[in-house]
Amino acid sequence: MKLYTIGFTKKNAQQFFDILKKHNIDLLLDIRLNNKTQLAGFTKCDDLAYFLKEICNCNYEHKLEFAPTKDILDDYKDKKISWNEYEYKYKKLIQDRNSKNKFCEKFYENYSQYHNIVLLCSEPTPDKCHRRLAAEKIAEVIPSLLIGHL
Repeated sequence: MKLYTIGFTKKNAQQFFDILKKHNIDLLLDIRLNNKTQLAGFTKCDDLAYFLKEICNCNYEHKLEFAPTKDILDDYKDKKISWNEYEYKYKKLIQDRNSKNKFCEKFYENYSQYHNIVLLCSEPTPDKCHRRLAAEKIAEVIPSLLIGHL
């Protein structure tokens, strides 16, 4: 199994879906707190699920257990906390929710169903994004997991 991460900001629909097709993504896990955002019309939940199935033959799930809380996200956006504080709070949240073990149980143990999974959020790069942190936490449970950032 390979686990990828992708952000949709600074990508148009053609670029976004071409990247997913190129990497044979079977399942997109939307880990945004709000999957109805107006930032990119093609990534609104119902539209995205449709486009993924039609263009990439890919399934879609919204996984709030990997989304940051509104408080953590707002505090970071409003510069009330630093990236390091955000990272600490987010990792603790994932630990408290037992999200990484739930991922392992649902997706890794059903390895035959999904080979290439991608975590979606909006940030254009993974360096200061919760999708990278989520992938790293999942890799703690599955050390052989290959992670790539698209």
